[in-house]
Amino acid sequence: MSQPQPVQLVILITTLPGRGREQVEAFERLAPVVRAEPGCLRYDLHRVSGDPDRFVLIERWASQAALEAHDVTPHMVEADAAGPAFRAGPAQVLVLDADPVA
Repeated sequence: MSQPQPVQLVILITTLPGRGREQVEAFERLAPVVRAEPGCLRYDLHRVSGDPDRFVLIERWASQAALEAHDVTPHMVEADAAGPAFRAGPAQVLVLDADPVA
């Protein structure tokens, strides 16, 4: 039986003009809870340089099962419901291949 492969996501987030601070505040509340979840290896938000309303969230999970469990936790369901209040649209989720190209 093969070992579960880690899953890495890059999530592109754009907030409504002038609402980037709300994204940061929401992340600051959510991050400690997410980082404590089983299988969470990385959960980091970065602001795009020079644009206070654009962000990149980098997530790494020990397995697809860990990511799927994360997606249905009460805190993520609540966060997903709250996001449209300050986001310009849905986040763009990019799932990366397990192995780097080079």
